[in-house]
Amino acid sequence: MNAALAHIIVVEDDPELGALVQGLLAKEGYQVGLAESGAAFDNHLSTGREPDLVILDVMLPGEDGLSICRRFRLQSYVPVLMLTAKSDEFDRVLGLEMGADDYLVKPFGPRELVARVRALIRRSKDMTAMQKPSNRFVFDGFVIDFDTRILTAPSGEELALTSAEFELMTCFVKRPRRVLSRDIILDFVHGRNADPFDRSVDMLVSRLRKKLETVEGAAGMITTVRNNGYIFTAKDIRAL
Repeated sequence: MNAALAHIIVVEDDPELGALVQGLLAKEGYQVGLAESGAAFDNHLSTGREPDLVILDVMLPGEDGLSICRRFRLQSYVPVLMLTAKSDEFDRVLGLEMGADDYLVKPFGPRELVARVRALIRRSKDMTAMQKPSNRFVFDGFVIDFDTRILTAPSGEELALTSAEFELMTCFVKRPRRVLSRDIILDFVHGRNADPFDRSVDMLVSRLRKKLETVEGAAGMITTVRNNGYIFTAKDIRAL
């Protein structure tokens, strides 16, 4: 994705900081829109053009950034970079729980901001490139076919997965190497028809792990992040 074509929305109620971030990113060739609140952010989205990245401040008037991130994540997987004035680990963890992809603690250096933005947009581009009509992907020798709903081991043997287990596998393959909270997994697997405190995700992950680990060398592919959720750590994920 060319920087000149990438569209970023910065949700920041501090006019001075918002203008600073906008200026920094504009110099890098990005198109940058500013929103001072959740309502203004919704107005940007209502134009019909989905951004390539959202930079979202945690402390906002009215609806806070964590709430905005949570509801935005239910409708889009566009990367979200959270900005926070708090260095407490709890706030960073909570942001990741809500679906943020990365965070920066204020004050931050211009070069670090630009580097984070580039990395998130590049990662998003890589994931978009995976969305080919065949809907077949390979990871660590496994092949998953989203059309036939079949997961094949490196040996060529088909792994018998339930419908929920296949949806979970799909969720992991399409969102590798990022923390997926239980809420995000519930949204994907059950369409939000489950109680937010439902622990069925843990049991579902456990079942999928056991089936994957029957294959030699597949242990540790799904990593638990304490109090946060799970990360799919398979390497070399690519479309066929």
